[in-house]
Amino acid sequence: MPPKIRLSPKDYDGWCPCHQCDAMTTDSEHPPLGGDTPSPTGPDDAPTTHGSKEEAGPGYGAVFSVREFQPIFAAHVLSILGTVFAEVALAVLVFRQTGSALLTALVFAMEFLPYALSGLLLSGIADRFPARRVLVCCDIVSATCVGVMAVPGMPLAPIFVLRIVVSMVSPLFIGTRAASLADILQGDLYILGRSLVRMVAQTSQIVGFGLGGLVLVVLPPRGALVVTAGTFVSSALLLRFGTRNRPARATGTGTMMRQSLASAGQLLAHPRIRALLLMWWVPPMFFSVAEGVAAPFANAAGAGSLGFGVFLAAMPAGAVTSEVMAGTLLGPATRDRIAVPLAAVSLLPMAAFATDPPLPLAIVLLLLTGLCAAYALGMDRWFVEEVPDDRRGQAMSLMGAGIMTLQGIGMAAGGAIADWAPPYAVICGGGAVGTLCVLGVLRSVRRSRPAVVSTA
Repeated sequence: MPPKIRLSPKDYDGWCPCHQCDAMTTDSEHPPLGGDTPSPTGPDDAPTTHGSKEEAGPGYGAVFSVREFQPIFAAHVLSILGTVFAEVALAVLVFRQTGSALLTALVFAMEFLPYALSGLLLSGIADRFPARRVLVCCDIVSATCVGVMAVPGMPLAPIFVLRIVVSMVSPLFIGTRAASLADILQGDLYILGRSLVRMVAQTSQIVGFGLGGLVLVVLPPRGALVVTAGTFVSSALLLRFGTRNRPARATGTGTMMRQSLASAGQLLAHPRIRALLLMWWVPPMFFSVAEGVAAPFANAAGAGSLGFGVFLAAMPAGAVTSEVMAGTLLGPATRDRIAVPLAAVSLLPMAAFATDPPLPLAIVLLLLTGLCAAYALGMDRWFVEEVPDDRRGQAMSLMGAGIMTLQGIGMAAGGAIADWAPPYAVICGGGAVGTLCVLGVLRSVRRSRPAVVSTA
């Protein structure tokens, strides 16, 4: 999570968090890890000028005008497609060879299970080595593993091992890329760049699996895996020749795993960073409960495969719409102000499943949950301001690992509870319990906010 980088007021289109540049921050209660004094961040920081109307931010077009962002974005799209194609192809391959639903489900479960281990033990690599080298090596490792999976006659046991390796590499790649964006995009452009990356991931849930299915109409599963390996190689080439080679953020001589564990402990021990991490981790864990019981809910509602697909796509579609609107129409100050309220109510539509809604209403409720996703834009700014520069890569890796791990737990827990409770009740319970948990986390976010002391 991101010796400490601090974005000054001028990095945000000239606005000052103190409104009149007449305030100073105090952080004696929660000193920053890097030793620098943080700028005030939090839900009440409104970077606007008194008596003036805030203008909208620069917009997503300004992000694409940054030359170095273009190959990173293209590489991200290729990596997402490669991951989706691999999941679909492996699921079909395993089911055809074994006929086992359990082994087929493990293909998807292995996307989540290694994340926690990788986030704790390997995240230090993101800061110990140059970002471009780490990203390219991650893509090459993934391409090699998927290429070996595609070898005709490859037994299932090695395929599962290679799948785990790919999943172990993924959080390191995601964290390193997220940290490097802050080197390339300045101020509000970084927030919008991160938003674009998230929207690609959300969109992949809407259309990615459909594209994977179309590929399998033309190619056998192992042929689709060859295509997947090609997407990773293409991503590596884009990153190698399209981005600058920047030095590593940190140096170290100790054992990598030991240093990763120690740094992760220090990040989690910092009250502000811990509160923001929990804010990234907790809501998605409960969002995924609905995904975990999507199949039994759609079946109970009498929906066919189309209804099931629309039900799954509703929340990602709402999230993409929310981020596009917030990033296009709202300025940084407004996005900051709405972050906490949106997060606080984000799970309430799921609690409304207590009425056992029909499928059309259920889809609307999940769409409303997705529309609250704009809170992430405010969270991005607070997080990058708080995390030390020399630990930014590790912090982002740890954040991504936590999100994926807890999503997997939420999905599995929802599915397990649905064995003895109606699916609508499981979604309702996830929304109700999740709302209480999120409110507790938001309290920590507010209490850990650096104080602002006015000066005469």
